[in-house]
Formats: sequence, structure tokens, C-alpha cells
Amino acid sequence: MKKFFSLVLFAHSIFAMPFAFIGFFLGVTHSTQPFNWYLLLAVVLCMVFARNAAMAFNRYLDRDIDAKNPRTVTRDIPAGRVSANEALTFVIVNCLLFVTTTYFINQLCFYLSPVAIFVVLFYSYTKRFTALCHLVLGLGLGLAPIGAYIAVTGQFAVIPVLYSFAVLFWVSGFDIIYALQDEEFDRSEKLHSIPQALGRKNALQLSSVLHVFSAACVIAPLYFGSFGWPYGVGVVFFCSMLIYQHRLVKPNDISKVDRAFATTNGYASVVFALCFLLDVFLRSR
Repeated sequence: MKKFFSLVLFAHSIFAMPFAFIGFFLGVTHSTQPFNWYLLLAVVLCMVFARNAAMAFNRYLDRDIDAKNPRTVTRDIPAGRVSANEALTFVIVNCLLFVTTTYFINQLCFYLSPVAIFVVLFYSYTKRFTALCHLVLGLGLGLAPIGAYIAVTGQFAVIPVLYSFAVLFWVSGFDIIYALQDEEFDRSEKLHSIPQALGRKNALQLSSVLHVFSAACVIAPLYFGSFGWPYGVGVVFFCSMLIYQHRLVKPNDISKVDRAFATTNGYASVVFALCFLLDVFLRSR
């Protein structure tokens, strides 16, 4: 299992998982459904299975590309630690586990599960034909809050959709920053990305615009729901992290991309979710 955790970079679940918790507890507080530990476990398992499938499929599909890129040549499949067949088997097993778990949640989740699997797997193909691949990645992770909300309530609502858009714009923005590392490689291999298409300066400007949209989407729930001061603190912190990562990366200096990508965004999602949950707890007393 250790080598498979390395294959899927399990630590990167920190980006979408907190927003799944937000969607789940938003569903509990906005419906008559009581808190259910088994349902929460099922949501977490769905997140894990979907993430495993998406990441392993990306590694499987990109194995030849990764072998050519100096930055990725040490990844598990090119390095021989995991075989391509093992990775593909891992993808199939996790897809089946995801769909099976949704069956025990509710009908709507089960019916929508193939759509979710398609979106998270389809991302891996997109860099081959469109620079909008970053938005497709954002869409895949953006399913987390609305998916968790549907798991509890069995229906859609405005606020969780806003959080899904927040994740979409947030992830798309920081994935553009991450892709700056491969600008020249993508161009030489005729792969598509925003940095390859627009150049570093314009790519960073577009990333900033997407992050403004993300900030707007976490602020907007204040007008649709009843939130207290902890949520306000979370919004300020999340937006501050968006600004901070853009101060770390410049067109002529991308040496701090890893810090902007992993550390800053990890703190942003976790602290924002904790503030949201504290807000829920205080309002329920």
C-alpha cells in the first residue's frame, strides 16, 4: 500500500477534502437529516476512492511523458516502482469502490457517480488538446462540496454550488502556477497548458483573475446564509493565502512554486474549513 500512496500523492487530498467536510456539514445544518457517522465515513471514502482513481490514472496515462520530463522522471511508473498494469488495476478497483459506496448513500449520488468518475478521469486527457486543462482539474475537485451536500440531502442548493465554483476557480488558478515549471517542456512536446499558450506573465495574470473569482465565491455565501464571525475569519484567511501565493511567484522567479502550490493552498483549505466548522458548532449551541 505504501507504493500506491506514493503513486497517488495521498497528501494532496488536503486540497478538496476540507471542502467535502464543508459540503457535508452544510447539508446537515440545512436539512432535517441528523448527523450520521456512517454517512460521513461514506463521503470520506468516496473522496479517497475518486482521488485515488484520478491520480493513478493520470500517472498511468502520462507514464511516457513523465519519463521524458526531468521533473517527473522519478515518479513511480517511470522509475519502475509501480508497473503500468498495477496502476491501471488500482484505477479500476477504486472506480468500482467509488460507485459501490455511492449506492449505499442515496439514489442521486449513485446515478451521478459515473459522471463524477468521467470528469476526474477525463482531466488526464485534456493537456493533449486544450490549454483549459486546468479548469477541468478544478471542475473535478469542485465536485467535492456539492457531492457531499447531495450525499446528506439528496438535492442541489445554491450555497454548496458556490463552494464548488470556489474550488473550481481556486484549483484552476494554482494549477496554472504549478504548470509554470513545465512551460518549456510542454512547448517542446506539443502539450497544452496556460503557461505554454500565454507565457508566464499572462498565465500569472489569468491565475490572479481566477483567484479573484474564487474569493468572490467564498464571500457570496454571506449573502445567502447566516454566518458568524468564525466564517468571516476563514474568508479573510483564505483570501490572504490567495494573495500570498501570488507574491511568492513572479514571471522571472518561479523558485517558490512548490511552496505556493502545496503549503499555501493546504493551509488555505484546512483553516477555512475549520473556521466554517467552528461557525457551525457555535451556531448550533
